[in-house]
Amino acid sequence: MGKRVPWYSQGVRFECQPDCGKCCDQPGGVVFLAPHDAERLAKHHDMPVQDWLDKDCRRSYNGRYVLQSRPGNDVCIYLNEDKTCGVYEAKPDQCSAFPWWNENMVSNRAWHKTVQLCPGLRRPDAGVISLPVIQGHLDKDRVAEKGFRNWSD
Repeated sequence: MGKRVPWYSQGVRFECQPDCGKCCDQPGGVVFLAPHDAERLAKHHDMPVQDWLDKDCRRSYNGRYVLQSRPGNDVCIYLNEDKTCGVYEAKPDQCSAFPWWNENMVSNRAWHKTVQLCPGLRRPDAGVISLPVIQGHLDKDRVAEKGFRNWSD
């Protein structure tokens, strides 16, 4: 039997919307970090990696490093008031990959929830994101979700 063709094999219309930030202002949202994300963000803040991890990250329930959320509203610490990203040039791969997260693509139900959240997926005039681009984002999401539990320079 051949490999199953994913439902998104013909691509999906998507265009990130200006001043949206809906993917970043979800209370309880979790952004997992690949080791190279931590290096990039620490460098962006001109800090040693472990110091940056101690300052801007927390541990998930199973010990992986994730971005800290704001106390009070529980959204991303890097989301500016105007809904822009404060670390856009250095943002984690998982942030860049949205909405192409494996958990969003796994079922019709999960995808429907993602479409309801993300106005960029509801634009009939948006360009088509091709299968290879989507798969690249899914691969980056997979690496980030695997994450890491310890840092050593």
